[in-house]
Amino acid sequence: MVDLAEEEMDNPTFRSDTVLSDVHLHCPGKRHLMVRLNAVGQPVFLSYFKLLWSTEDLASGKHVREITAGREHQSRSGDELCDKDRSNKKKGESNSEGVEALLDDDGDLEVVRRPRNASDLEAEDLLRDIVCPVILMKGKEDAFEDEEQECTCSDVVKIEHTMATPLEDVGKQVWRAAFLLADYILFKRDTFRCCSVLELGGGTGITSIIMGTVAKRVYCTDVGEDLLAMCEQNVALNKHLMEPGGGEVKVKELDWLKDEFCTDPEAPYSWSEEEIADLLDHCSVIMAADVFYDDDLTDALFRSLYRITHNLRSSCTVYLALEKRLNFTLRHMDVTCEAYSHFRNTLNGLENLQDGKMKYTVEPIKLDFCQFLVYERIEQL
Repeated sequence: MVDLAEEEMDNPTFRSDTVLSDVHLHCPGKRHLMVRLNAVGQPVFLSYFKLLWSTEDLASGKHVREITAGREHQSRSGDELCDKDRSNKKKGESNSEGVEALLDDDGDLEVVRRPRNASDLEAEDLLRDIVCPVILMKGKEDAFEDEEQECTCSDVVKIEHTMATPLEDVGKQVWRAAFLLADYILFKRDTFRCCSVLELGGGTGITSIIMGTVAKRVYCTDVGEDLLAMCEQNVALNKHLMEPGGGEVKVKELDWLKDEFCTDPEAPYSWSEEEIADLLDHCSVIMAADVFYDDDLTDALFRSLYRITHNLRSSCTVYLALEKRLNFTLRHMDVTCEAYSHFRNTLNGLENLQDGKMKYTVEPIKLDFCQFLVYERIEQL
């Protein structure tokens, strides 16, 4: 028995069939609403993502420092409150409710939880809240009318998505790098104004929707009819955000494992010859967020990237955003990020490519630009 146990411990096997983005668990919105089941039976949730600027402010060109200063003031206020609480503790003062430390019969200290007061509530505003899903039952839609009225049309992005999907369906979730890229788009909105843009692996479409508020036309691409239908629904939900700038988002199929655009007229998200020509003639920006998690798909994406940029009429800029996901691996007996390492190696290979036809230059972007969407910007982004 011992020998068998030792043999099994030498060859452990770990299996996981679901992946969950913690964006959904720590969303600043009040609740997630389950609105329907998709074509493959997965629950679909509706989440609200708050814009720190409204699209009206963006259109008017209001300066970013107005928003930034407000957030800094809030942070300082929270720090002052926390410092005040700490100083009170040092002085041994009781709190506002008059709770004092107690000793039991043996003289041991009994720790009493301090009642919640105003400083606690203010400090908690600076932290993320865990938000649990709420099922929207049939016939109960009116129960959430007040919440929808609180979210003005110009400062909230509504996104339908799923949770805890298999790895092949992770595009149906929302990921942090999509928010990071959206932040950069809003920060550099003059750079993208009136551009023609292609997004690879658009998923739920949130980055393309934000790009659609400033760009002229965005081709949001991915694979899977169910995912593309969800993306198209999200574009429709947020059409009012793009209307002031005249932007347009088109949802299309683009499979990195295939060498050609899908032009089958029977396919629901196929390309017309006019759309392909428009993309190749006018595209000046390509973007992708959080699509580097599988080595084979990473290789396929870079092959597609080379093929598309080779056929463009003009040069373009490619923006890639991702999150380094650290994992402990038995092979290295250490914490590594193999998907990121493979991505960097492939990117270096593209930059060093010498075929006499194309030249690629890679430049990192500093992440000191302002945050326009409420999410947790971690150092691994």
